[in-house]
Amino acid sequence: MPTNLKIAWRNLWRNKRRTLITVASIFFGVLLSAYMTSMQEGSYEKMVDMVVKYYSGSMQVHHENYWESKSINDTFEDNDSLRQKILAHNEVDFLIPRLESFALASSRELTKGVLVLGIEPEPENRLTSLKSNVRSGTYLDEKDQGLLIGEGLANYLRLGVNDTLVLISQGYHGISAAGKYPIRGIIKHASPELNKMIVYMTLPVCQDFFSAPNRLSSLVVNIKDNDLLQRSLKKLRADLTSPYSIMSWQEMSPEMVQQIESDRAGGIIMKAVLYIVIGFGILGTIMMMIAERRREFGVMVAIGMQRYKLATILFYETVFIGMIGALSGLLVSIPLLSFQAQNPIPLTGQAAQLMEDYGFEPYMFFSLAPSVFWHQALTVFLITLLIALYPIFSANRMKLINALHA
Repeated sequence: MPTNLKIAWRNLWRNKRRTLITVASIFFGVLLSAYMTSMQEGSYEKMVDMVVKYYSGSMQVHHENYWESKSINDTFEDNDSLRQKILAHNEVDFLIPRLESFALASSRELTKGVLVLGIEPEPENRLTSLKSNVRSGTYLDEKDQGLLIGEGLANYLRLGVNDTLVLISQGYHGISAAGKYPIRGIIKHASPELNKMIVYMTLPVCQDFFSAPNRLSSLVVNIKDNDLLQRSLKKLRADLTSPYSIMSWQEMSPEMVQQIESDRAGGIIMKAVLYIVIGFGILGTIMMMIAERRREFGVMVAIGMQRYKLATILFYETVFIGMIGALSGLLVSIPLLSFQAQNPIPLTGQAAQLMEDYGFEPYMFFSLAPSVFWHQALTVFLITLLIALYPIFSANRMKLINALHA
């Protein structure tokens, strides 16, 4: 180790209290910025997860007119050649066929508009884990003639397992659709909004209800790695021609993408304010350290140490302090945020009600994405390096007589 580095390292521990105060300012800067970023990114991840995992999937294949009309008349016929063409792409994991439309659900004198989703139970469960969300009753099997309904809808219509739900709608090409179905199970959907309006039935039963045999409104395409989404989407668009179209979850939920981007922009401003506070906190402790050691620096220069060497040693000291603070902040923030990610903070009162009104679970979620940690540690460390210019400036501008009488 070069001599200047050794001197800088030893100087740090000559006054442990002063060094620990400076390290603590950097440590708490990393910890607070990582905590704030993890909370922010965790909420975004949950929003995306609710859209992708619990409803839309990574991509969906539709009839080219369906997304504009959302009409059951703009569905397409299911066929093996289409499925094989999609599955031929290595990035594609599995497919989930759906027939989706709206209906009026009724029980006694109560009625409510609902989203009816015809599914194949096992593929659907593979994506959305519906089976694990059944709160009472049983999950659907392939030949089931019954329904799964959301817990909020069941409470509104005052229904339980084995009760009968009446559905009325308009089927394919204007055919009247009506039927009575037993309730096999009640689920608690991850999305509070869907929990109040979702009705699941097996795909053949749904096709029969809407008089749309062998027709689908969408074919959900789940890919193996979300990082390959754009590449896979480009390839599939080249293969799937009219009358099909394929859309990513971002295109199907542009309002969510816009909400995340606008909120992230607001978060950048808040983090900038936090970094300014952190920066001034670190600068204050460094200035205190320099002021306390003015006489020491004066003596060192008076006995022959060159000013540029003194400045170099002070720079190394600040770098060491920055490294210790950033690394210690990382070491504490990783287990802390890992615990928070496993145990999201529940919201209560008006805050919880507001979250549910927007269709989100009333919790504060945390992210464990690597960037949450190293971005903050690197940013605070760079701020420390910038502040390290102050000791260099002080050493070069120091007046020897004043320093010796300090």
